[in-house]
Amino acid sequence: MQRSLLIVDDDDEIRELLEFDLAQSGYKVDTARDGYEGLEKAVNNFYDLVLLDVMMPKMNGFDVCKNIRKTKPKLPVLLLTAKGTIDDKTQGFDCGADDYLVKPFDIQEVLLRVRALLRRNPEPQSSDAVLKKEILKMGEIEIFPDSLEVLVNGKKAKLTPTEFEILYCLMQHFNNAVALATLLDEVWGYDSDEDVRMLRVHVGGLRQKIETDTKNPRYLHTVTNVGYKLTPCGEEI
Repeated sequence: MQRSLLIVDDDDEIRELLEFDLAQSGYKVDTARDGYEGLEKAVNNFYDLVLLDVMMPKMNGFDVCKNIRKTKPKLPVLLLTAKGTIDDKTQGFDCGADDYLVKPFDIQEVLLRVRALLRRNPEPQSSDAVLKKEILKMGEIEIFPDSLEVLVNGKKAKLTPTEFEILYCLMQHFNNAVALATLLDEVWGYDSDEDVRMLRVHVGGLRQKIETDTKNPRYLHTVTNVGYKLTPCGEEI
């Protein structure tokens, strides 16, 4: 089935270029020219992915992403922006974005990121769509794919889709170190030095939601020169 994308960007040239290239690649494409229009379309229609500019009139992309997450927590959001510092990326991920691409970008890179995000959601979004993953419970951690919710020692932690995918991958390898390249491949479908930095930002956000003390984590540990390791019972490594 043809996948449906929404492009939200106030730059006519960029929006039209993306629309043309994504349509040529087989996607059904809709567009919006500002944040308000993009938010209205995103929450009232079914899309498989939103490509979202940050610096826009009326409502910026960070605020649009926050509001999308309130009603559609599983809808993938790819931020496209000229704001490329680590603080900007952290802000984007804190708003619930799944991926972040800095302008100017190569269209092939956009297509790669779109395919990777859609790979996580093989079924088109719909009002009753759910992630086809089983509930996992290990020690004090229990995760629910349908709601992207996590229980840690009985307390709820609602994750972004990317944070959920990282945790789900680590849960499947619990008590074993998972290499950075493995996490990138299983979550995004590719790996690069740039995306290692992006992964670390997501892991930092995940830690804030499942740990009471991020400087002395009980569950999500860094394994030097390897990657990360999850100990669901709060065991020491």
